[in-house]
Amino acid sequence: MRPNPCYNLAMPASMQSRATQIRATQIAAILGIFFVGIIAAVPVAQAQKISPPKVPDAIQAHPGEVVALVAHASGSQIYACRPDADNKFSWTLKAPDAQLKDDDGKVIGSHFAGPTWKLNDGSQVTGKASAHVDSPDDPNSIAWLRVDVTTHSGQGLLTHVTTIQRIHTHGGKPPAQGCDKSTADAETKSSYTADYYFYAPAE
Repeated sequence: MRPNPCYNLAMPASMQSRATQIRATQIAAILGIFFVGIIAAVPVAQAQKISPPKVPDAIQAHPGEVVALVAHASGSQIYACRPDADNKFSWTLKAPDAQLKDDDGKVIGSHFAGPTWKLNDGSQVTGKASAHVDSPDDPNSIAWLRVDVTTHSGQGLLTHVTTIQRIHTHGGKPPAQGCDKSTADAETKSSYTADYYFYAPAE
């Protein structure tokens, strides 16, 4: 039996409206899945595009590591006036105190004693400097570093990070004077900025 060509025309308006709504809902669902897939893939694509910076050989990342995140720090290096083994007083680094920001200037975490880096997603790493070089950009700025991660906590972008580079430093050095026996345990802050590159093993 041939379909009645007048069937759709004879369909009640309420049924036509319902059918249209169903089709619209189905199309919206398909488009939603499509765009969610695109959005989910964006961080991966961005991560794959981060190129490692040009740095001196001494602070190169370890073989097999790729850049997982870049953060721009601004804050202070905190120094305390303390004696060394020979009882000579000098400004000694106590801790950093800085905000970590993304390329858009949004605060994504913090950097503090440890040295520790903690992101707003809850992931956190602590490390130990394994190499350093004087800043090639500015001799009056703190050194460039390679830090090997020693502990992890939380889940997030730092979960698999194994190495951190501190580069492009500006400022942060302690005062040249003002630390002696009379000012023992005094503290001072030196403003600084730097870029931190976080590396993880390539998958």
